[in-house]
Amino acid sequence: MSLINPPKPRPGDKVAIVSPAAGVAGLFPLPHELGLRRLRDDFGLVPVEYPTTRTMGSTPRERAHDLHQAFADPDIKAVIATIGGDDQITVLRHLDEDLIKANPKPYFGHSDNTNLLLWLHNRGIAGFYGGSVMVQFGRPGAMHPTTRASLHAALFTPGRYRLPESTAYGDKDSPWEDPATFETEPVLEPANGWIWHQPHTTVTARSWGGNLEILSWLMMADREIGEPERYAGRVLFFETSEEMPSATEVYRILRNMGERGLLRQFPAVLVGRAKAWFFDNQHTDRAEHTKAQREAVLRAFGEYAPEAMIVFDVDLGHTDPQVVIPVGGTIEVDGPARTITVTY
Repeated sequence: MSLINPPKPRPGDKVAIVSPAAGVAGLFPLPHELGLRRLRDDFGLVPVEYPTTRTMGSTPRERAHDLHQAFADPDIKAVIATIGGDDQITVLRHLDEDLIKANPKPYFGHSDNTNLLLWLHNRGIAGFYGGSVMVQFGRPGAMHPTTRASLHAALFTPGRYRLPESTAYGDKDSPWEDPATFETEPVLEPANGWIWHQPHTTVTARSWGGNLEILSWLMMADREIGEPERYAGRVLFFETSEEMPSATEVYRILRNMGERGLLRQFPAVLVGRAKAWFFDNQHTDRAEHTKAQREAVLRAFGEYAPEAMIVFDVDLGHTDPQVVIPVGGTIEVDGPARTITVTY
């Protein structure tokens, strides 16, 4: 598949701020306003909000209309999601394919935005997994330096970017309705870096993936996945959300991808660091949860793609910091050198 890498914005350009998954920005204005301020002050961009950006309960058609307006406006140079959600899949059927293909722009978002990123990918437009306004830009206290550097490179600088390994990470959230939350940075805990499985080769290929739960929903709806052979030789990336699916569920999703013929297409795989804390699940044993999830991944690939090289605990998902992963862009996974280099 031939993909377009849309032109990048420059400081001073307008960028669209949209909520194609959920208008959570209306419920929690503090992280949203902070994210907008950092886009203006730290990145030099001019954020432009659309009617459903802060509206909970907007219809899929209304959210699609905002996307059409954002992509069609020649003054808008990138489109950035506020946050994820759980029903963006219902927006896809309302999208105007010809309009968006005629006006390709960089799209940033993660989690439920897997839907739109893969929709764009299948229309020949590369996107970026990461960089939500309320989460990464609106991080309490200050943006994490790793997140900020990756976002700055993905937004403004075409070319290769070597991903860093984190020595500390966090996955505990504080209440967004409390102004005191934003006075200090989140607490981070020591991290051991990446865990490599079969790092014997170097794979350089286009990327594909997103949030694992959303990928499973797309498969169930028979949307945006297509024939397995189209991904032959690609680099797969995936991560799990704050809903913290069990190791059994992770294995079953991957097993079903294996039965579909998907897993064997990918010679290299990046697995995001697993989130193990959320407000309604605060007592999960972090070490046990991440170990069990890693074993589930190894089990599935051992059964369906035993030659695959896998890198665990890459900061590409719901934990802090977060690096941006291109969707349809080139990733070099160098096992012997233990490096991961993306192309923005």
